Amino acid sequence: MPSLIRLVIVLLFLGGLVFAGMFALVTFVEPTPKEVSQRIPTRDLLGETGPEGGGGAGAALPQPNVTSEPSTAQ
Repeated sequence: MPSLIRLVIVLLFLGGLVFAGMFALVTFVEPTPKEVSQRIPTRDLLGETGPEGGGGAGAALPQPNVTSEPSTAQ
């Protein structure tokens, strides 16, 4: 029985150390916010696969219905 009580006391002590460490991090560390931006190529947004036509980032995306010619429907 004394070894069980010793084990419980050691576990409580280790748990207290973990709790104190977390409390110290929350109290003393101030995160610095910063803006993050990442450029996404237009071909990935439109689903173009490139000249080879093989796989790639946009291979499974539907092809957009975009043309550079004016519409002839009236």
